[in-house]
Amino acid sequence: MVIHEGDFIRLSYTGSINGAVFDTTNEEEAKKAGIHSPNAIYGPVTVCVGQKHVIVGLDEELVGKEAGAEGEVVVAPEKAFGERDPKRIQSYPKNKFSEKPVRGMPVKIDDQGEGTVVDLIGNRVIVDFNPQLAGQTLTYSYKIEEKVPAPLDQLKGIVRLYSGKEMEISMDDGRATVTLPAGINYDRRWLLWRGRILHEGFELIKGISEIVLVESFKRPEKKEE
Repeated sequence: MVIHEGDFIRLSYTGSINGAVFDTTNEEEAKKAGIHSPNAIYGPVTVCVGQKHVIVGLDEELVGKEAGAEGEVVVAPEKAFGERDPKRIQSYPKNKFSEKPVRGMPVKIDDQGEGTVVDLIGNRVIVDFNPQLAGQTLTYSYKIEEKVPAPLDQLKGIVRLYSGKEMEISMDDGRATVTLPAGINYDRRWLLWRGRILHEGFELIKGISEIVLVESFKRPEKKEE
């Protein structure tokens, strides 16, 4: 079955730079590379081809392939994380930061977006707003595991992709009900991407007429005296 733009697929991949793995859906590969995260969900991801759910160079590689296909693609910076822009490296006074800045600390300043502290010189803090992998040529090995035709599985894939969580989701006559885990509204990633999940759920998945987000709370148990 040929893959077209707009198709949902389950995709396994490993990204590397000069042989050093920086991202993978394979848990054992992550452990070998020293990038394993105990909070991450490993295994194939569900993506919609042509929607930049993966970097552009890999996304374009998938079009026209067959389900089950395996391959490797070299991705130039302009189709990965872009070229490094010296203008995106900025200097700020230390008193602009609410906590003591240290090298490697992620920060968000004004309308610049997220950056990384790369140096401290006297009372100045140097922040790089370039993506970490900007300017790098990447290599991706991949396998298209299968097509994902069911709307329920497509929505589950989008929720996992953006929230980093697997949630209980049901479908009934075009009505999708997503049961939210406790405390999700304190999760910065969820708050950032909830709107995108809803937008893509309606735009990319056929047959969904309503999405209901359900948050429930249990009465705390009283401690015995």
